Amino acid sequence: MSRARIDTSVPHSARVWNYLLGGKDNYPVDRQAGDRVREVFPGMADVALHSRYMLTRVVRYLAGEAGIRQFLDIGTGLPTVDNTHEVAQRVAPESRIVYVDNDPLVLVHAHALLTSTPEGVTDYIEADVREPEVILEAAAQTLDFGRPTALMLMGILGLVGDDDEARSIVVRLMDALPPGSYLALYDGVDTDPAYVQALRNHNARPGVVPYTARSPETIARYFDGLTLLEPGVVPVTKWRPSHPALSEPPEVACAGGVGRKP
Repeated sequence: MSRARIDTSVPHSARVWNYLLGGKDNYPVDRQAGDRVREVFPGMADVALHSRYMLTRVVRYLAGEAGIRQFLDIGTGLPTVDNTHEVAQRVAPESRIVYVDNDPLVLVHAHALLTSTPEGVTDYIEADVREPEVILEAAAQTLDFGRPTALMLMGILGLVGDDDEARSIVVRLMDALPPGSYLALYDGVDTDPAYVQALRNHNARPGVVPYTARSPETIARYFDGLTLLEPGVVPVTKWRPSHPALSEPPEVACAGGVGRKP
């Protein structure tokens, strides 16, 4: 993969997120963007961290209690710790995972780091979430869409600015999956004015892909037609916390849930 395709002149959401998580796979422009967000909204690092924790809990549940062995993870981002395949294959080594992202830097790292267990499969597709048919056609080379599959859209639909288009993407992807499949999803919510202002400042920068925070009610509509698992669409800190009795989970400006296709 040629480094020339990686534009380091403008911040990219995957690299900014990597910086907020304490990673090293980012550039000065990404760190500057992350710092500007945190100046207005100091809790941004908490959003990134607790969102990642929810992903881990969701995958552990799906691979364990739900018995899912196939995962389509769109909007992968840069590899960190406890990536989807690592959590799933820790529970079920035969799990098959397809990652999807459209950032060349993510592609470089994915090929190097997202390696599978011998029993399972890990693959990577370079595509945009706005191209569900392209994603499904390519993912079908690795996944059997006749078997239940977990569709994971973790923090990606905020990059689709139009509400109707975002819902249409979810519908088109879930329509391709059989009964017994799951949708796992979280995104930024507009419940914290400081977070909304930080996004407004970020989105005003030239060259960035705007991120849209939506209401929890709008996010809940992504699960229309699915059986929404308890506790429903909630802040990511409150989706089945690992140690709920230890303390009250903090509120963060990111909410999500998990639904099953009947």
